[in-house]
Amino acid sequence: MSNPFFQFKQFTIRHDKCAMKVGTDGVLLGAWAGTESCSRILDVGTGTGLIALMLAQRSKAVVDAIDIDADACLQAQENAESSLFAGRINVFHSDLADFAQASTHLYGLIVSNPPYFVDSLKCPNLQRNTDTLTLEDLLQYSRKLLAPQGRIALILPYDQKDRLTDCIQTQNLFLSKEVSVIPVPDAQPKRLLAELTSEPPASPAFSDRLTIEIARHRYTDEYINLTKDFYLKM
Repeated sequence: MSNPFFQFKQFTIRHDKCAMKVGTDGVLLGAWAGTESCSRILDVGTGTGLIALMLAQRSKAVVDAIDIDADACLQAQENAESSLFAGRINVFHSDLADFAQASTHLYGLIVSNPPYFVDSLKCPNLQRNTDTLTLEDLLQYSRKLLAPQGRIALILPYDQKDRLTDCIQTQNLFLSKEVSVIPVPDAQPKRLLAELTSEPPASPAFSDRLTIEIARHRYTDEYINLTKDFYLKM
């Protein structure tokens, strides 16, 4: 049986009730998304609450976390309440469309690690299927909730880069920076970190690459520098 919790430096994530376990994608997004000048942050599809907790650790912002799965919300609430950041994290059992209609807040940062399965077999665990929220919908509703000069930060499979580009144009958004995530040297990118804005950036979009491992369990300096405030052994 896998460990029912994952210990980070400043909080613990229990994931025994949640289909979405702690993984590298969530850690990457939580460590990378820009939190500067944010007073309120929205985490869409929070799962265990991992990213919400990481962003609370990295900022003084209030973090609202939403998920359509009731068990995930219970788990995220449990993880938030047992942390140092309990007073700044709110968990809501809601889909994004309803939340966008009801919310009275605008957000300086909106993040999402959506478990999409585009052009592939459906995930056998129904809790992990999010076909009700397409990438197009995610960007459309997020744009409505975005504060002036706010940012949307996503991590996606790299093969969705072209689809993301199309969605950005459709929703009148702009790419401000992107990072191609590579598992080991000389491999093809597997993930894409992308930051979007509703206003044209002052300079061309910044593009970078991040390699995670030199070899098995031997992490690159750039990955260590990005995640060292969270992982116990970094």
